[in-house]
Amino acid sequence: MMNPKQFFPRQVVESGGNRWDWALLPLFLALLTMLAYGASQMARPYAIGEQLPLSLDPLWLPYYLMRTTLRMFFALGASLIFSCIFAALAAKYQLAEKVLVPALDILQSIPILGFLSITVTGFIALFPGNLLGVECAAIFAIFTSQAWNMAFSLYQSLKTVPAELQEAARIFQLSSWQRFWRLELPFAMPGLLWNMMMSMSGGWFFVVASEAISVSNQSIKLPGIGSYIARAIEEQNMVAIGWAIGAMLIGIICYDQLFFRPLLAWADKFRFEQASGETAQSSWLLTWLRRTDRLQGIAVGAAKLLERSFTLFKRDYDGTSIRARPKPVSDGVRRAWDAVLAALVLFATWRLVSFVHAEVGWGEVTHVFGLGLITLLRVIVLIGLAALVWVPVGIWIGLHPRAADRLQAVAQFLAAFPANLMYPIAVLAIVHWHLNPDVWLSPLMVLGTQWYLLFNVIAGASSVPTELRYAAKNLGLKGWLKWKRYLLPAVFPSFVTGAITASGGSWNASIVSEYVTWGNTTLEAHGLGSYIARMTATGDFPRIALGIGVMCVFVMGFNHFVWRRLYRIAEDRMHF
Repeated sequence: MMNPKQFFPRQVVESGGNRWDWALLPLFLALLTMLAYGASQMARPYAIGEQLPLSLDPLWLPYYLMRTTLRMFFALGASLIFSCIFAALAAKYQLAEKVLVPALDILQSIPILGFLSITVTGFIALFPGNLLGVECAAIFAIFTSQAWNMAFSLYQSLKTVPAELQEAARIFQLSSWQRFWRLELPFAMPGLLWNMMMSMSGGWFFVVASEAISVSNQSIKLPGIGSYIARAIEEQNMVAIGWAIGAMLIGIICYDQLFFRPLLAWADKFRFEQASGETAQSSWLLTWLRRTDRLQGIAVGAAKLLERSFTLFKRDYDGTSIRARPKPVSDGVRRAWDAVLAALVLFATWRLVSFVHAEVGWGEVTHVFGLGLITLLRVIVLIGLAALVWVPVGIWIGLHPRAADRLQAVAQFLAAFPANLMYPIAVLAIVHWHLNPDVWLSPLMVLGTQWYLLFNVIAGASSVPTELRYAAKNLGLKGWLKWKRYLLPAVFPSFVTGAITASGGSWNASIVSEYVTWGNTTLEAHGLGSYIARMTATGDFPRIALGIGVMCVFVMGFNHFVWRRLYRIAEDRMHF
């Protein structure tokens, strides 16, 4: 590993290193203090039914912003671990892929209210008499709005690692552990970071449902921006909503400057290209960190610990050994696995039929499927419109690093804007002009759709090798031919990943966009999302389960018959 002093002139490191360390010390102490205080508040005593103090005074907003941001980063860390495990297993083992990918389709189709309905009681039981149970339920709910997007992105990147790099890894006899850290994760890093930003924004989008938990006529409002917005909506306080938007903007700018921008500037070195690219993203904090002495030593020490693990998980044979040859899965194992899956499907079908017959009735099932078709139509239309608008925009941003550097925080803020904050405008406009809620509530769904496409397309375009850009320029590609032969194929794998997660995001967004409340006024559009929201508010668990099950069927069917086929095309024909 290169010595940190080789990155900078001798006089900067030796004479100024300690100065940079001391300058950064207050920032790190402030972050540690905030983390310790926030964690202590999350674990305070709590009894069911107790009303937690919540004020609309803007002076409390910094504290609420800290609590919300901590929950999001805890959920982001769990999402990153989950994504690495899922992608490594699904991309490398065919049997695991057959189970994990459909399972992820099911999980991303379950709405956040469904997870809360099922898990909040269990988390509270794990930590009786303590607020940590409710906090874990909120963090898990945020996790469900972050993890699936990151997992699909990392899985897509691992499946499209260039063949020459895979061959080099085989020649050097890298173990699976070494290959993941030396090749696969670095190759996936640029796209993964953009999807981490999208996941953070997705957490903001559902922050109201995560912190203002309402299940079975029980209302628990955790201190945070989400519960602050929920109370402002209940009291129709437009001034408080304005303060909440300002606090969100400050929070997004802070973690963009202190977290994502340094990571993106650092990850630029992992771009797969042979020619030098355009001006990369810059970060004042990353430059500052590189000029430190003590912190550079800590980073080098952590890297050495990781490198030491490479020697523990290495192959103990060379490429000439019989053990080096891949061992195909035997037909007997495949048949046994297929038999187990068939038995599980039959058992699940029998349980489903029994549940429907005993709890809800077949007429209700037919009604809910009809509502699902209405929501499906909205999802298809909105994804199509979002693709027409944001694919060209995402390609342009991704191909111009300076533009991405300037627009990054803006895109995060727009993606993080909760649909709940649009309720006053939507309700007032629909009521004033006597508009049809089935039509005019639908645009609220696009808030949960378009950004998955935009961020993934930006990640795909920013990863296009510079030599390919030069080749397209030298060949004189222009107009539609340039889009057909170069730009669209270049971002197609990332677009499909974004479309899959956008589809799941749209179904989740339908719950908060088809059932809108502003004060005492409630507007409801016909659809599966409003059905689940209404049943959740009344605590009708059999019908909640029915709505979630039907949503899973629609999402899995659409993924299987549309997105998976496009995914195979992207994997086989449209990657570098």
